[in-house]
Amino acid sequence: MNQQVIHPMVKLQRQVRSLLDSKLLKPTDSLWKIALLYGDDWSFWKQELLAYDFTMQDPVSELLAVESWEDDGEE
Repeated sequence: MNQQVIHPMVKLQRQVRSLLDSKLLKPTDSLWKIALLYGDDWSFWKQELLAYDFTMQDPVSELLAVESWEDDGEE
């Protein structure tokens, strides 16, 4: 059986997409608004977003537009 590990950022994208579907977020909202919904987990997600060159002012739609979360230098 071949199990694929889902990249953490893919999980975040799915959760954010769900928040959009629930009308808790809008595509034009800034990424920092996610912090209001994630509480204690936010520091981890903020570091992940910053590592991928996002700013907290970027719109949520920018996060959802990413199609591949390849880690540079890792195979």
